[in-house]
Amino acid sequence: MKLKDLVKGLNVVELEGDMDVEINDIAYDSRKAKAGSLFVCIEGFKADGHKFIPQAIENGTRAFLVQKDVDVPDDATVVKVEDTRYALASVADAFFGHPSSRFNLVGITGTKGKTTTTYMIKSILEAFGQKVGLIGTISNMIGHEVLPTDRTTPESYDLQELFSEMVQKNVNSVVMEVSSHALELHRVSCCEYDIGVFTNLSRDHLDFHKTFDNYLNAKTKLFGMCKKGLINIDNEFGPKVVDSAKCEVYTMGIDNKADLRAVDIVHHSDSVNFTVVSPWFAGDIKVNIPGKFSVYNALAAIGSCALMGVPFEYIKKGLENVTVPGRAEVLDVKKDYTVMIDYAHSPDSLENILTTVKAYAPGRVVCVFGCGGDRDKTKRPIMGRISGEIADFTVITSDNPRTEDPEAIIRDIEEGIKKTEGLYTTITDRREAIKYALANAKPKDIILLAGKGHETYIILKDKTIHFDEREVVRDILKELGSNNN
Repeated sequence: MKLKDLVKGLNVVELEGDMDVEINDIAYDSRKAKAGSLFVCIEGFKADGHKFIPQAIENGTRAFLVQKDVDVPDDATVVKVEDTRYALASVADAFFGHPSSRFNLVGITGTKGKTTTTYMIKSILEAFGQKVGLIGTISNMIGHEVLPTDRTTPESYDLQELFSEMVQKNVNSVVMEVSSHALELHRVSCCEYDIGVFTNLSRDHLDFHKTFDNYLNAKTKLFGMCKKGLINIDNEFGPKVVDSAKCEVYTMGIDNKADLRAVDIVHHSDSVNFTVVSPWFAGDIKVNIPGKFSVYNALAAIGSCALMGVPFEYIKKGLENVTVPGRAEVLDVKKDYTVMIDYAHSPDSLENILTTVKAYAPGRVVCVFGCGGDRDKTKRPIMGRISGEIADFTVITSDNPRTEDPEAIIRDIEEGIKKTEGLYTTITDRREAIKYALANAKPKDIILLAGKGHETYIILKDKTIHFDEREVVRDILKELGSNNN
């Protein structure tokens, strides 16, 4: 593809060189740039791609997309734009032939519920007979083929490449999590969303966005990119999202008047039943994930699929069969107590899962959790207070400390729990913390391991350690069993 065709539509500030040069590949990592590549120089938070132009030149690259003045050989072509992050999304979309226009694309944004909602939609669409692509926190999937992922929303080039692969493999619909980072950093720019969903908004990611208004504004960008929007009107920020939306809007809720509502909700310890009332149909729904938050996620999935023309019978069937790794996941421990793992890693999500578990716990609720390092520190005491107020006993431990001192993170959490009457202990090593909870479990207890969920690792300083809580629990129970014999 010729460079002049790739950059068509971009706001070009300056051109230098031959625009008829043939581009065979796009790279934003200089190590992957080669002869025939267009090297897009991204100014990142830790490194500036412009500084790696010499390496790309050494690899044979002679076409560059930049936002700064650069020195290149006389035979090189340079296209200068205002924002190379947006430009990368635009040229990648063009390079792969605008793949998102060739299937139904649903984007889910919000602080909580994105992962579960995507799995619900995938389950419904598969019940309807479609081949579905999924992009999100746990994994990327093409039908039942699982692909590894290292971030909620891929970089724009990787996303368009993945879309292209999905087109080649005859995917009918793609459902994806859309993070606030992705919206702010143009990872999803130039995507053609048929439906955008707003689940909710609460405190998170302020280490990146700095202010809550910035966080909210990032989320609302999705509703200037989609044809139809489905917005949780019960969330306090829902009306603001509705007001700012530039698409056709539908609302969903439980407590407030909405286009799509859940009524007659019946909660169980392991599921929830309700009746959905909508412009398209009304009927009874069962979801095998407990809690009010599951009803909101189900409404988001129901509305999205209804807007795509899926009949109610397939929606009902899909929701009955859905499972989501690491979301209120009960482990098979064959004990007189229950062990549950959940990804809850923000104040709201921790409060939601603890409140749900507490309502049906026949015994104590024991919460084992920590907070990530190099992330928003202000939520740590808040989460400590929440666990202290709701759980019967809390074990404060590590999560992903990253470059921070794990014990300093624990002290931040302690500031909050000390303001409650909640009983607690601190054990820095997460495996030892889980062992303590299991060794001291009483009949009918529910032990909640919060924060890791689907994750199978711990990030400690400059290394990533394998840590799958399902395996950890199984190994500890074997160890405890052998010690008792």
